[in-house]
Amino acid sequence: MSLPTYVQGAWFGGALLFIFGLKGMSSPASARKGIVVAGYGMLLAIAATFLIPGLKNLALMLAALAVGGAAAWISGKKVKMTDMPQMVAIYNGMGGGAAAAIAAIEFARGDAHSTVTTLLAVVGALIGAVSFTGSCVAWAKLQGVLKKAHRLPAQNAVNVVLAAISIGLGAAMVALAPAQPELILGFFVIALVLGLIVTLPIGGADMPVVISLFNAFTGLAVGFEGYVLGNPALIIAGIVVGAAGTLLTQLMAKAMNRPLSNILFTPMVAAGGGEAISGTMKEVGAIDAAAMMRYASKVVIVPGYGMAVAHAQHKVWEMTEILEEAGVEVKFAIHPVAGRMPGHMNVLLAEAGVPYDKIFDLEEINGEFGQADVALVIGANDVVNPSARTDKSSPIYGMPILNADLAQNVIVIKRGKGTGYSGVENALFYTDNCRMLYGDAQPMAGEIIQHLKSMA
Repeated sequence: MSLPTYVQGAWFGGALLFIFGLKGMSSPASARKGIVVAGYGMLLAIAATFLIPGLKNLALMLAALAVGGAAAWISGKKVKMTDMPQMVAIYNGMGGGAAAAIAAIEFARGDAHSTVTTLLAVVGALIGAVSFTGSCVAWAKLQGVLKKAHRLPAQNAVNVVLAAISIGLGAAMVALAPAQPELILGFFVIALVLGLIVTLPIGGADMPVVISLFNAFTGLAVGFEGYVLGNPALIIAGIVVGAAGTLLTQLMAKAMNRPLSNILFTPMVAAGGGEAISGTMKEVGAIDAAAMMRYASKVVIVPGYGMAVAHAQHKVWEMTEILEEAGVEVKFAIHPVAGRMPGHMNVLLAEAGVPYDKIFDLEEINGEFGQADVALVIGANDVVNPSARTDKSSPIYGMPILNADLAQNVIVIKRGKGTGYSGVENALFYTDNCRMLYGDAQPMAGEIIQHLKSMA
């Protein structure tokens, strides 16, 4: 059916807004505006869909929008910033699942499609289904429902076999189109199981890369199914999101110095976790930590997931303001994989009101640690572990890290003496220039603030 020009024009306009919105999201300063612009694009695309002549199932569509919109609004209002990674994961999974469901309906209808269209529908269904179940597993891990990674015997062989079966069934669906219901059902069952099996062994340390990978999968699946439906808004938006997700995945993997295949098929574990570390952890009190920073010339703060868990970002910014009023130069150093999703620390600091010009990524800040009087590490672990530079037997060897250990003094706020999320012992904690301030980040930052005020 040929669609009216005004519908196609509105879809195209919505796609342009998606592109402009995504461009805005490339910078923290314009990210909020970018999200709003992309939201208007989605609103325009949805509104145009309802203008298609002869549209059926209007009641079901409106009900779906009402239920989905209400659920998103309520969950978006209530979600804590520490729970944002799992919300991103599950929402991303819903997108992949929706793309797979579209393909399933098209297959079940048995309408005649060209070979190319059927092939794209199969590919979109496969990666959409994998993204759906894989993202659900990622959500369960981040939410704490799944407490540990689960690895099957001959895990990689199982992955390969499941992938080969799903590809084979997909090829049969293309060759035998329209496919029989049994073939369609078998294809989707295997694809959904594949997403589960691939993701279950992956630990939290690799989760930022996994989330960005499934984001790419979802975008591509939506783009492919948009081609099947002849919807330019879905095609453009899906391919743009898929391309952005792919680039982000590559950047995240590079930040860990691990190929994507290694992350998926050789998850980071602490078995044989590196050389023995000599020395002892040396404790420091909040008053001494405050004095070290109050009389420093330059302080670099390295936030990690511990800051997010403690909801300490506002206290950290208050502490920063006091230090700056005393003439101390303060900067924030962000590692690309700090936290549980890409950009997690940037979002938290922005929420607390930290200006963007005080936040620096690894390449920008690493050369300044040697001139810093104090490096304050708040709940970060693997991203400041010097074993990544020196210990070839360490699971994180070769991963670019923030050079916090090169500062004259290092203060680490940490809840306890345990290892980080990857289970790798941190050699930084045992160095002569490092002191440990034990406790949750928020009350510890609060104590430091009180001592700083008394030193004014």
